[in-house]
Amino acid sequence: MRILVVEDDQTTADFIARGFAEEGHVVDHLSNGRDALGQAMAGSYDALVVDRMLPGLDGLSLVKALRAAHVVTPAIFLTSIGGVEDRIEGLEAGGDDYLVKPFAFGELSARIAALIRRPPLSQEETVLRVGDLEMDLVRRRVLRRGQEIDLLPREFALLEHLMRRKGRVQTRTMLLESVWDIHFDPGTNVVETHISRLRAKVDKPFDHDLIRTVRGAGYRIDD
Repeated sequence: MRILVVEDDQTTADFIARGFAEEGHVVDHLSNGRDALGQAMAGSYDALVVDRMLPGLDGLSLVKALRAAHVVTPAIFLTSIGGVEDRIEGLEAGGDDYLVKPFAFGELSARIAALIRRPPLSQEETVLRVGDLEMDLVRRRVLRRGQEIDLLPREFALLEHLMRRKGRVQTRTMLLESVWDIHFDPGTNVVETHISRLRAKVDKPFDHDLIRTVRGAGYRIDD
């Protein structure tokens, strides 16, 4: 496995690199976010470990730029910024996981392994459809009646979750766990806010709603 570590603290970077090297992995290290952006786009990595506070380009902007360029390499934020809203912000930026410092290397390694175990798109459906709505998972495009819909990374992930479970009610807890990887109530309306944004983009411009609220239960998408 080849891993890019983007960390400006040399002691932390050396600790991570030594741990992964002992497991037989190849590790590249960069301390500047702007340099890491070019490296991540050009290099073939299995995973990215990204600090949030970086010179040149901060970690959030780095991951956002990669996702905008359709680079889907799994990325885990490793940072001392650990508030609930900070974690949500990191996941919404396109991060796949979020680990707060101080950390145990064993947990970091296990989380990276879990991300890598996710089946590649080639083993899954690559185009999802619900009625006249179409999601291309390879090109990261969403179309309705041939009209492209521009979604932010977390909106895309939320819509993908609903489309994969067409006709099935998804509770708020299910969505928090699957889309945000949050296994507790964050005390925010992040799910409701994103559902509202999705409806504004997916349903409002058209004459037929696909995303439905099931009172007292959750949400589902159906044609």
